[in-house]
Amino acid sequence: MQPKSKEQILETVRRESVQFIRLQFTDICGNLKAVTIPVSKLEDAINHNVWFDGSSVEGFTRICESDMFLKLDLNTFSIIPWTKENGIVVARFICDVFMPDGQPFAGDPRYILKKQIERAAKMGHKYFVGPELEFFLFEKGENGELLPIPHDSAGYFDQTTDKATSIRKEIALALDDFGLDVEALHHEVAPAQHEIAFKYADALATADAATTMKLTIKSIADKHNLYGTFMPKPIEGINGSGMHVHQSLFDGEAPIFYDPNDPYKLSQTAKWFMAGQLKHIKAICAITNPLVNSYKRLVAGYEAPVFIAWGQKNRSTLIRVPRYAPGREKATRFELRCPDPSANPYLAFAVMLAAGLDGIEKRMYTPDPVEENLYELSVDEAKKKGFDVLPQSLDEALKQLESDMVIRDALGPHTYESFMRAKKAECEGYRVQVSDWEIDTYFEKY
Repeated sequence: MQPKSKEQILETVRRESVQFIRLQFTDICGNLKAVTIPVSKLEDAINHNVWFDGSSVEGFTRICESDMFLKLDLNTFSIIPWTKENGIVVARFICDVFMPDGQPFAGDPRYILKKQIERAAKMGHKYFVGPELEFFLFEKGENGELLPIPHDSAGYFDQTTDKATSIRKEIALALDDFGLDVEALHHEVAPAQHEIAFKYADALATADAATTMKLTIKSIADKHNLYGTFMPKPIEGINGSGMHVHQSLFDGEAPIFYDPNDPYKLSQTAKWFMAGQLKHIKAICAITNPLVNSYKRLVAGYEAPVFIAWGQKNRSTLIRVPRYAPGREKATRFELRCPDPSANPYLAFAVMLAAGLDGIEKRMYTPDPVEENLYELSVDEAKKKGFDVLPQSLDEALKQLESDMVIRDALGPHTYESFMRAKKAECEGYRVQVSDWEIDTYFEKY
């Protein structure tokens, strides 16, 4: 993405008859927030920022210290493509959040990722990621109810003639207008499940892109009387949605993960980085799999990893190393397969990077690779073979986060405490609910 100047942006705004500017940021849970200003206020916003009340945003400030301001990242300027259709053209910026004294807000997820990126840079590393966000498109009920009604009965890579085929293409074109380099789009394993993959980039640009992609999918689905959801497991008994994250480190143009003399073509640095993620993965899960519902996807027997292991080509392991292709040394990477798309991408990439850097700094031991099909094992069978298991609930993941100072430090005290408070409330809210399953199972018997 080419850097944009104020003059270029103002010229584009005039040429495209933009009328409103949407200033976007995320709360700690990854929910997209925005302040909208008329285009007449844009130049002043670029020069002097935009003040807002942060007291009602999840994980932000208290009511007694609510004043904050947004600083526009000019490189994220883009016209929102679908707004052109109704004649009221809107552009957007992704913003950084600051306190009144001019210091970055410690609870801004974008700032938390930037801190880990700076830490990596001091070690001579630049962190690149390529996430694969899966999602569902569901029909709306007669009165617009949000019900998980699949719009198709297709499966993996199926070529269909339903409206989702054209919707995927429309989404891809909109993402292209935002500057994302879309690489592939296809139907996923489950009915109504899809994936649109975009090219890897540095972690900050990719987190911005993932946030943009979520908004785009939801907005375009709504145009077609569907709703898009990134809920990890919306329907019992079928595959859930993951966000597999491909990762690599570079020093300038040099791929740090590549070693021509290693059987897996992985450098020692890559193995240390991997070892750090394996070491901290149970605490990382609280961030990469942040919903009660997330752990209904991480169940043995489906295409989501449950056991802590790595291997080449092996999609049943937590970390998969894609096979090396001669001449594509820069593509040397590994894929963390447990995250899901409900995660805040800024926080997810931040803790993944923190864990990897901890592995490099401490030169952690990397276990032997695994090439057997772990999908065929039960939890008990895997434990007997010596495989450790990911957390089986959000509550368990939060307990792991409480005891992992590396991941806690990556979040910072403010975000850690706010995140834990929000997620413990979510766990308690779920615990006291009476579900349909309980009514069906117990009502007549007791």
